[in-house]
Amino acid sequence: MKKKTQLLIFPLILMGMLLMLTNSCEKDDKKDDDPVPDITVTDIDGNVYHTVTIGTQVWMLENLKVTKFNDGTAIPLVTDGTAWTNLVTAGFCWYDNNEATYKNTYGALYNWYTVNTGKLSPAGWHVPTDAEWTTLTSYLGGLSVAGGKLKETGTTHWQSPNTGATNESGFTALPAGYRYMSTFTTLGENGIFWSSTEDSNDYSWVRNIGYDRSDVERYPGFKRVGWSVRCVKD
Repeated sequence: MKKKTQLLIFPLILMGMLLMLTNSCEKDDKKDDDPVPDITVTDIDGNVYHTVTIGTQVWMLENLKVTKFNDGTAIPLVTDGTAWTNLVTAGFCWYDNNEATYKNTYGALYNWYTVNTGKLSPAGWHVPTDAEWTTLTSYLGGLSVAGGKLKETGTTHWQSPNTGATNESGFTALPAGYRYMSTFTTLGENGIFWSSTEDSNDYSWVRNIGYDRSDVERYPGFKRVGWSVRCVKD
């Protein structure tokens, strides 16, 4: 009886040792550069944004669509073209003044005065500086190739040919177009994003990604134009 008991126990001990060895190997195989689990962030309106880690930065995967500052104050919704043209204070709009059609996919369009309040992003996040945009594009190989790596693939939202789009960064840039004075234009053609960094009294640095090229343009944008916002983690 004693020998039978020993024969039964030995395989159990052996199996336990094998399981311990397997777990140890799995831990050793885990690398520091393994994909970071997706986290979400919620703005003051209750909109939920997914995120992606690119290099040392964590970015929102969707364009901002919040209608209140993070202190609860409403951001003025400006639909009138003349009022938008003359605006030198905070304001936002939806493309074509059509929230139902464009909000969920493309987010809102904000002027720079809204960005400059420092209260647009959820707590722990901010509108990227010009330098932070440069960190992103440099990590992806520089301005000449970063656009393709940032753009959503296919032609569901981008017009054909959506040149060079791989979205290998996971950023999933979308072409929300922009508002200049009373005109809404380039939906499907351009995704243009504010930075928080001023160039001059009337201009601030932006990044422009187009449907027919794989680069990213960096240039000073007129502060009264309505462009998209992507936030980066503090």
